[in-house]
Amino acid sequence: MTASSPKISSFFAGIGGFDLGFEREGFRTVFQCEINSFCNSVLEYHWPDVPRSEDIRSVSATEIPDSDVWCGGFPCQDVSVARGSKGREGLNGQNSGLFYPFLKLIQARLPETVVLENVVGLLSSHNGQDFRIVLEELTALGYSVAWRIKNSRYYGAPQSRPRVFICASRTDPELPLRALYEEAPGGRPSSARLGFLQADQCEVSGARVPKVAYCLAATSGRHTGTDWSRTYISYKSSVRRLVPSECEGLQGFPRDWTNIQFLQRKNDIDHDFDTPRYHALGNSVAVPVIQWIAARIKAAMKQKVRLLNGFTVEEAVSRYPDFRAKTARVMALDDLHYSIKPNGHCLKWQSGGYARKGYCIDVKAPDAPSKPIETPLIEVIERSQPARHYYLSPNAAEGILRRVDSQNRTLFGPMDAALRTMVKQAKRASHLSA
Repeated sequence: MTASSPKISSFFAGIGGFDLGFEREGFRTVFQCEINSFCNSVLEYHWPDVPRSEDIRSVSATEIPDSDVWCGGFPCQDVSVARGSKGREGLNGQNSGLFYPFLKLIQARLPETVVLENVVGLLSSHNGQDFRIVLEELTALGYSVAWRIKNSRYYGAPQSRPRVFICASRTDPELPLRALYEEAPGGRPSSARLGFLQADQCEVSGARVPKVAYCLAATSGRHTGTDWSRTYISYKSSVRRLVPSECEGLQGFPRDWTNIQFLQRKNDIDHDFDTPRYHALGNSVAVPVIQWIAARIKAAMKQKVRLLNGFTVEEAVSRYPDFRAKTARVMALDDLHYSIKPNGHCLKWQSGGYARKGYCIDVKAPDAPSKPIETPLIEVIERSQPARHYYLSPNAAEGILRRVDSQNRTLFGPMDAALRTMVKQAKRASHLSA
């Protein structure tokens, strides 16, 4: 990269997923903000010369270098549907509410382009009103805004990870559309569920895995025997969880990207070092999706603005086939407030859309590009068998099977067979020792 490379500032940087994806397309990271100490150790190792701040609430707008793009995945905990019965505080929450100090920085500096990422639950949080606030605040600052749910499994990362991506531009009203959409319809792959059931096998280790992994979660990696919906590695008579290097592969990072102890050649190895790696990787963005978006933003930055300021939202999206679906609808943002609609009105945002100057159009957009890139999970699986503590115990195996059978679920075939073999062997051994 050279000094003339387009520049990004990375907020809620995590372990640098945005940074790495943009840098692979020739951008240069000039600022990072991240509060987690482990994540900061990863950033410090890979970007030792980049100025960094820890708390978005204490960042001064003047300390942020001039940048072409501001990007970040603001915390998702309070908008995620995974909270279930605990309820969602949305943008009023302590974590997801960090959107507001970030917004203040945007208001102060008005960066040319902003790229955001969050869980799909952002679209439904507080009956859709939280997402309306995001659109309304950005368009009020003069930004044109596009959004679209993208699933990483169709962009080269071997896990099913749907996330909503938001791109906003103040200077080029078409750039957000060009960043997230193509002048060809998005792909509509069939039989998506089959990817979780079809098997691949490693000829070296005998490991068997499905074609695609479930969404990687921010967990410790330890297993309680009740979670059947994680991705596991199955052998003839044993099953293990993913190791951190495999999780790095799921998210599109190079091997050992988060293995700071190894990279720094430390002698005092902490054997519980896996936990912060699992958490950080589960919270990260999928790098291949970011790289896809970055490439399109870079191309758009090199071309002149195509749209005139007087264009309506319908005219703005006319070039993009995904907006021609019968589900497309045009709305005025002012008409979507609780103050206009009765209390309890549920504003159901669709998976894609575009907003500018107080109006928006949303549509049921495909979560795949026109030419999906499907990388098989087997490509990121370790060829050698890892340490024993990654393997499930017979008790954990029995717990998974009990839960699966009680819910009438269907497990990945090789995993089901291996778990049942483990339980039988354990019962046989217990009977013989009695």
